[in-house]
Amino acid sequence: MTEARLVEELLAFIAAGEADEEAFNRMALAVFAHQFETNAPYRRFATQRARTLRTVKSWRDVPAVPISAFKDLTLSGRPPEECPHVFMTSGTTKGVRGKSHHPTLAVYDRSMTVNFRRRFMGEHDRLRMGILFPTEQAMPNSSLAHYLALAKSEFGTAESRYFVSDAGLDVDGAIAELSRAEATGEPYALLGASFSVVHLMDALAERGRSFALPAGSRILDTGGFKGQSREMAAEEFYSRLSATFGVPRRLCINMYGMTELSTQFYDDGNEACPSVKSGPHWIRSRVINPLTGQEVPRGSVGVLVHHDLAHFNCASAILTEDAGVEVDGGFQLLGRADGADAKGCSMAVEDFLKAARAS
Repeated sequence: MTEARLVEELLAFIAAGEADEEAFNRMALAVFAHQFETNAPYRRFATQRARTLRTVKSWRDVPAVPISAFKDLTLSGRPPEECPHVFMTSGTTKGVRGKSHHPTLAVYDRSMTVNFRRRFMGEHDRLRMGILFPTEQAMPNSSLAHYLALAKSEFGTAESRYFVSDAGLDVDGAIAELSRAEATGEPYALLGASFSVVHLMDALAERGRSFALPAGSRILDTGGFKGQSREMAAEEFYSRLSATFGVPRRLCINMYGMTELSTQFYDDGNEACPSVKSGPHWIRSRVINPLTGQEVPRGSVGVLVHHDLAHFNCASAILTEDAGVEVDGGFQLLGRADGADAKGCSMAVEDFLKAARAS
């Protein structure tokens, strides 16, 4: 199947609204075939594990790439110079940033907008938005900057604006916007990186300010703190978020995504922590023991593996470094893997690099 045909089928698959096991499996095998044929490092890795076009019969058989391998290898079906869009991780290992190459953003954008509309917008077609993150022009290699730019352009009103620039966090601008929403009764949406939200809450606390945003207002945070603000436990974070902005915790929504995927997970608010994350019909997750590669019993802690059909050019199956547990309706994200799980992730990276670099 040509790349153009695969993109066409993926766009239709995402727009379909749902997919049973058979439909997901059929699409997953088509994506695997494309990656096996076009991505040489991935093909070598899969072949050494006897995972080929003849032996992979189910999406669960598709070999998962350790997420940190994106820092060491170019995992792209297209030559990098033919990919006009490159998203890069914010974290570094020995100064190296992981990269995801995109020959087109059509699938990424369809994935984001269909999912965002369903999981964040509720009954609203558009909301006045405040963005707590730099613009896409300021951070052209940031998948989050692109995600938030899409949210603003596709779902924000014309008055929506950014509160982060080269000058830093515009606290006065945020106060003016939040005060306006409070006075007019127009629902408002605040979106951005978790650490930016902490900085804004701290700045508001210093000024003795809090708000009671109108009914229907909502908040989206993502990305954790990553050493860019003081750490806060989830329970404290969402309690304070609700108290500061007057938004019920069920409408304080966390998005879980990563540069190495083209699809995001959401929870249904944070009335209880840890919340349950889930994704749309074109992504599925497993919880595994990274030492064995086998799925752990439901309810047991393991490491998350995501199978994202929208990430068609690089590697659709990703072994994360995130601990999680499968529960009804999705999974709970428990933070970074440690102990034996962390050791297993490191061994998986070593095995992958050795196999992928083999001649």
